[in-house]
Amino acid sequence: MTTDTDTDTDTNPDFVAATRVFYDAIAEDYFNRFRSGHAAQPLERAVLAAYAEFVRGSGGGSGQVADLGCGPGWVTGFLDSLGLSVFGLDVSASMLAVARREHPGLRFEQGSMLELDLADGTLAGVVAWYSTVHTPADQLPALFAEFRRVLAPGGHLLLGFQVGDEPKHIDQPFGLPVSMDFLRRRPDRIAGLLTEAGFTLASQTVRAADEQAGESSEQAFLMARKP
Repeated sequence: MTTDTDTDTDTNPDFVAATRVFYDAIAEDYFNRFRSGHAAQPLERAVLAAYAEFVRGSGGGSGQVADLGCGPGWVTGFLDSLGLSVFGLDVSASMLAVARREHPGLRFEQGSMLELDLADGTLAGVVAWYSTVHTPADQLPALFAEFRRVLAPGGHLLLGFQVGDEPKHIDQPFGLPVSMDFLRRRPDRIAGLLTEAGFTLASQTVRAADEQAGESSEQAFLMARKP
């Protein structure tokens, strides 16, 4: 699940192009291997349901929610089932093709998290569900500022990511000739960056790694609100 841009220019960081190439290569295999998606796990479902309630409670129930880095659209579809008006955005054309096939009634676009083609204050919610894991640490302040820019006052942000200090390197997944680093974060550090970006933290949830599912790190879910 990733997004940042759909064009290569001299101003785009190298990680953006690398991310797109990686997910374009693995899209179908990724979908088939992880068909249930993160939203199939009980705590994840609860976090997403709580987020939807936060959005509705802030008066944003009829406003748009952007699932940034939507991948094959699992979270987009789940939020739609919870009654939110949601659309997905991703860097990978191949991932978007899967999302559109699996969720034909929903809107999916190719675009950039770092430079969203949206007016200021137009969204009721922003979700970045494991989609910031390829963004270098020095890019996070600008990324969170962009999230805040597009959110309406009272709008809510939800982040999901792996916990840790060292990246996890994935080499040749599904036997394909691509590789990628998955950057892990410390929840307190991310909470601090969100505060610096002008957000108010609403909740911070961390669950243990599910070893049976092949996880090697804790998983974190942070919700924040734009005042």
